[in-house]
Amino acid sequence: MAAQLDDGVGSAVPQTGGGGAPPARRGPGSRRAGPGAPHPSARRIPRLPARRAPYLLLLPALLATAVFLGWPMVRNLLLSFQNLNMKELIQHLTDWRGTGNYQEILGSEQFWRVTLRTLVFTAVNVVLIMVLGVLIGLLLARLGKKMRLTLSLALVLAWAMPVIAATTVFQWLFDSRYGVVNWLLDNAGWHAMAHYDWVGTQLSTFSVITVLIVWQSLPFVALNLYAATTTIPRELYEAARMDGAGTWQVFTSVTFPFLRPFFLATTFLEIIWVFKAFPQIFAINEGGPDRLTETLPIYAFTEGVGNLHFGMGAAISLLTIVVLLAVTAHYLRLTLRQERHEENEL
Repeated sequence: MAAQLDDGVGSAVPQTGGGGAPPARRGPGSRRAGPGAPHPSARRIPRLPARRAPYLLLLPALLATAVFLGWPMVRNLLLSFQNLNMKELIQHLTDWRGTGNYQEILGSEQFWRVTLRTLVFTAVNVVLIMVLGVLIGLLLARLGKKMRLTLSLALVLAWAMPVIAATTVFQWLFDSRYGVVNWLLDNAGWHAMAHYDWVGTQLSTFSVITVLIVWQSLPFVALNLYAATTTIPRELYEAARMDGAGTWQVFTSVTFPFLRPFFLATTFLEIIWVFKAFPQIFAINEGGPDRLTETLPIYAFTEGVGNLHFGMGAAISLLTIVVLLAVTAHYLRLTLRQERHEENEL
């Protein structure tokens, strides 16, 4: 009986020695599973082609843009072809007007006055922002460590202040009765400015708005310029100084050519920032006095929401986007022309 059990066990165990039977051979299509090899039943994960990977990574951002920007733009476009006032809004009526809103706006003298005013306002602010921002950025590069840290902290605090909070502060600063600005001017000898109304005329109102917008935009330009100057090799400055170049010559021959892409990109961003400025202008005086400080964003809001002509406001907002795109296209064309000129010189 024991011998039979031993024989059964011996026959069940595969023999790998010299006297035993050789192990069963695998088929030609089978593979031997090593210690680190995956199990044959594991599924293979398909790899995406390298060309599709960037598009898949951009897909979430494109979907978010289409939902939160594209769809409102389509709705606004449809609204611009309608005659939508309070009556149609309450009764849920759709009164299609075609291109009537655009014809009325483009035939209005007010629209062209506001457009010209917006372009001039944008140009003045962008020039002031870039000039003062560059000067402060160059100052940061020359200051010592402690003074640079102090000035940088002040710029960051100005940049971090919310727009409406900053506008409220400027309203108090330029208040006709309790404003600090009038008090300082009065004590300095300009007694006629003791109770001056800064929002009483077009020029004075634009002056306050310009000071506010420039003050809010300077940190962006100054800090970015300082960061960009740290990438310029110091040997270039030393070589220019050894050749007898002054401060202005160093800037025009070393700093400006090296940072030309920075100046182009920053100017482009500031044009967009100033052109679409809304809360500063509206909070200061709501486009007054007598609608003389209205820019295109304020004009669209006043006609659409203030006068309850929603179709008209939608048309003005789309025309505002068209004007901004035209300004942007002109600026980009100048940029590309400048880059082409530099490549030809090289």
